[in-house]
Amino acid sequence: MEKKSKYNTKQRDLIVSYLKTVPGQHVTAGDVCEHFKSIGVNIGVSTVYRQLDRLVDEGTVKKFTIDSTSSACFEYGDECDKHDEECFHCKCVECGRLIHLQCEEIKEIEEHLLKTHNFTMNAGRTVFYGLCDKCREKEKVSEQ
Repeated sequence: MEKKSKYNTKQRDLIVSYLKTVPGQHVTAGDVCEHFKSIGVNIGVSTVYRQLDRLVDEGTVKKFTIDSTSSACFEYGDECDKHDEECFHCKCVECGRLIHLQCEEIKEIEEHLLKTHNFTMNAGRTVFYGLCDKCREKEKVSEQ
């Protein structure tokens, strides 16, 4: 697939500058829009989507689509190159946060499934659902 050429627009530069402040984190197009709205910068939603798609095409940003009910997440930085197909994900059912999960124990489960059950797990599509640390903490506070 041929990569699109870079368009160095003010909006693109602003979006890249923002993404550089959150390297290795997942953000949605809505998060990007909300950030600029909160600082009084007017960038249209369609512009954000278009620029994020171009950044994905250029290889500057990775795009993750976990399921059909969640917004796509985008990740900027060197960390995203490490994830590719080897990465499992955890998704918070409360806030929607997406967390990369790379640990040997999961690889052991993957090997067990193959050896014992003749089943190959797709790491890129495997998602564990639960509560992230921040939402668990909020839950603890509300119970008190």
